[in-house]
Amino acid sequence: MKRLHHSLLPVLLACAAAAAAGLDGVAEDRVGVSEAAQGALPGKTFDAATIIDAPAQKLCAILVDYAAYPDFMPNTKTVDVLAGGADHALLDMTLALPLGKTKKYRLRLDAQSEAQRCHVAWQLVPRADLAADDTIADTSGYWCLSALPANKNKSLVEYHVYADPGPIPYGLGWIVDILSKQSLPKTLEALRAQARKPLR
Repeated sequence: MKRLHHSLLPVLLACAAAAAAGLDGVAEDRVGVSEAAQGALPGKTFDAATIIDAPAQKLCAILVDYAAYPDFMPNTKTVDVLAGGADHALLDMTLALPLGKTKKYRLRLDAQSEAQRCHVAWQLVPRADLAADDTIADTSGYWCLSALPANKNKSLVEYHVYADPGPIPYGLGWIVDILSKQSLPKTLEALRAQARKPLR
């Protein structure tokens, strides 16, 4: 994973800024979540962070094993890897939501791994074959995994996500939170649980 795609440049800057801010308020026994300002964008942006008792490289290997996401990632029903490998990939995702609702979308992912750090970024790739009700309007985000200075076998895990589910039918406003705020702690806890297992 030595190749650096241009879409990772803002991720690297954001991760560097977060690392410079220190670990205040980040703990190993909980996931901290905050809503980020986003201007006039129609969706919502959230940041989440925790400390996981695993090296950054192990966590990175889990995150780039895209085909395994349905085994542990919340609401992920299927993942079809269309192209690419660990450092870049094109995926078709299907989310299973409450009340039998599903959402399908395509993501481009780019990853870069160093000795003590890993970055995985994604962005939506439009699909003309999906009706608006069957997909989401937009999503992008990134993972930043950094070894703790005092213990290289533990990692600071930062997760940033923007999600715009598009038009929401009356009474289904909870979909916005399922795709963003409510899912964040579950997503990071799922990564924590997966890190306790031996790598495949």
